Amino acid sequence: MRWANLAAPPAEGAPERAAPATPPLPLALPGATVRTFDTPGFAGMTFYEVRAKSIINRVPGASRVPFEWTINPYRGCSHACKYCFARNTHTYLDLDAGADFDQKVIVKVNAGELVRRELAAPRWRGAHIAMGTNVDCYQRAEGRYQLMPQIIAALRDFANPFSILTKGTLLLRDLPLLRQAAEVTRVGVSYSVGFVDERLWRAVEPGTPSPRRRLDAVRTLTDAGFSVGVLMAPILPGLSDDDESIDATVAAVAAAGATSVSAIPLHLRPGAREWYANWLAREFPHLVPRYRELYRAGSYAPQAYQRELTARVRIASRRHGMHRGERGESRDLPEPPSPPAAEQLTLL
Repeated sequence: MRWANLAAPPAEGAPERAAPATPPLPLALPGATVRTFDTPGFAGMTFYEVRAKSIINRVPGASRVPFEWTINPYRGCSHACKYCFARNTHTYLDLDAGADFDQKVIVKVNAGELVRRELAAPRWRGAHIAMGTNVDCYQRAEGRYQLMPQIIAALRDFANPFSILTKGTLLLRDLPLLRQAAEVTRVGVSYSVGFVDERLWRAVEPGTPSPRRRLDAVRTLTDAGFSVGVLMAPILPGLSDDDESIDATVAAVAAAGATSVSAIPLHLRPGAREWYANWLAREFPHLVPRYRELYRAGSYAPQAYQRELTARVRIASRRHGMHRGERGESRDLPEPPSPPAAEQLTLL
């Protein structure tokens, strides 16, 4: 079972102002401590604190991403992005891929000590570790649990290369640690900013910092000496794929000092597909036929559409004085996923 590493019982102790909650435990988390918090930012949310058995995870061989190892201190994400591809992983915990993914977050409270232990293991060879590639490690819960400083400190102490992809401005809290780590190893930092339209942001990414705040963080990191790449992810058909939206986003990314921008067209895997489709039908019903056409063969839009978007973003980045980073540059960004075989899913 993919979640067997979360079965160990949690340690005693809890963050300040924690109040025990009473929801039933998912069957896959038999020893978790269940908590809610009495602050407005966590209204309606439940946290399942677990002591994980392992934390550095090998990426499945079939994945087409330029890294082999990841660390994910959280499962589920308060960013509540309608399109999040990781939604279906919540079903492995007997939770749903919709509201449960947004509101029921699993917290690996011993993540820091596990990272340190696993980096010290004789079998570990110092491979690059990517973070933020499943759910965001700088989502709102990180302000409460503060797992990332422990993780970054361990990676720094072992001079282990790593990268972070995030939408969270809380990353700036850890800037001193990131600078220390960058003195002894390779550190990649990148942000996800798919568009700058604030009305669209509030509709589709309601739990995230605004695009402008993310770009302010890019500027702060750039001024601190980091080469920050931006994933224009995702580009939403009919909502942010027009020339005006692309140009405005790339212009803002360039003004923030990012070294590169990479286009990532929307892909809709099972779980995310159904949640996004319901949202689309409710908010933008006139776009449903277009999405049915684009995603009739599965999770990915046609390659011709993907190539067109990539070319248009590249042209805009050149127009605004940017270049797209070559593979292997210090940005350490994941590459756009390649379409698998057709899945014959339906949209609505």
